[in-house]
Amino acid sequence: MIEYYVELRLAHITAAIASGMLFLLRGLLVQADRGAWALAPIPRYLSYAIDTTLLAAALVLLTILPSQAFSNGWLAAKLALLPLYIGLGWGALRAQTRARRLGFLVGAIAAFAAMYVIARAHDPLGPLPRLPAG
Repeated sequence: MIEYYVELRLAHITAAIASGMLFLLRGLLVQADRGAWALAPIPRYLSYAIDTTLLAAALVLLTILPSQAFSNGWLAAKLALLPLYIGLGWGALRAQTRARRLGFLVGAIAAFAAMYVIARAHDPLGPLPRLPAG
């Protein structure tokens, strides 16, 4: 399966970006009082399909990569942020007040951004270790 690494990685990256963009669009629609559009069946089912693709590609990548690829903790950091992102995302789309939905949306975007920079840097601290010390 390692011969499909490049394609699987590209599928995972594409699905991650599509998932984040669709969530951002849905969150902005809710903030613009267009919650019915954001929660309609088409964007909901599209979100399910994208997230299923994202998870499937991640699981296949996890099984084919050598175990030392995960030795520095970046994957664990990303996985630790995932439930936070999901919970904040749920709140951004379904919280009772507009202020709470906005707070959840900002938090979810921050969690998504943190997962992204951790994945790009392959380091649990993202780009921070590369910053000059003084």
